Amino acid sequence: MKVAVIGGTGLIGSQVVSRLNAAGHEAVPHALSTGVDVISGKGVPEAVAGADVVVNLTNSPTFDEASPDFFRTSMDNLLAAADKAGVGHFVILSIVGVDQVPELDYYRAKLLQEQILTAGPVPYSIVRATQFMEFIDAVLSWTADGDTVRLPATPIQPIAAADVARAVADVASAAPLGGIRNIGGPEVFALDELGRITLSQQGDGRTVVTDPAAGMFGAVKGDVLTDKGAHLAATRYRDWLAARA
Repeated sequence: MKVAVIGGTGLIGSQVVSRLNAAGHEAVPHALSTGVDVISGKGVPEAVAGADVVVNLTNSPTFDEASPDFFRTSMDNLLAAADKAGVGHFVILSIVGVDQVPELDYYRAKLLQEQILTAGPVPYSIVRATQFMEFIDAVLSWTADGDTVRLPATPIQPIAAADVARAVADVASAAPLGGIRNIGGPEVFALDELGRITLSQQGDGRTVVTDPAAGMFGAVKGDVLTDKGAHLAATRYRDWLAARA
């Protein structure tokens, strides 16, 4: 099976390519660095030509009000090329609870991406993942001020990028779902608790202060970013931290 992995040089994409190739498929990474521009459309027809499956792992360069335009344009270009090339399966990676947080521009943009895919001409699968463990350091940096990090107690179900890549590769190599598969980590934490665990295990002396309005996740109400009924990955957060150290 030939798989065109758009965004195939990034954190998830590079691992998806490796897993698919190790399983005997022909997975080809495409990105701006390989001459594929999903916004202008340059290189897109060539990237999807001859592919049985397209996996789109590209991401908006910003999380603000400009992100819907990125996903609208990129999906229109990719779906048109995939349809013309006779691609039989189109896969995207989205976010658990993406339809439950209309306050966030980026989440509205990702939901738009899903809607464009489901209304499009190519059989599809959507993989929704909970928050990546690899992004927790960035989340801490958003609200850091000197020796203090402010975080809300938003429930988070962290999943390792390697487990996300495994799930995406598995979906890409199977028949189209025609729907959504939720994946998540095996544990749920309050984000402020997760911050304390992270700083403690890294030997970081900063203090986490619980602030319901802090950062992007302060806009999230309830536990919509978790799903205990999702396909659960094996990697636990403290084990991931220890392995990274």
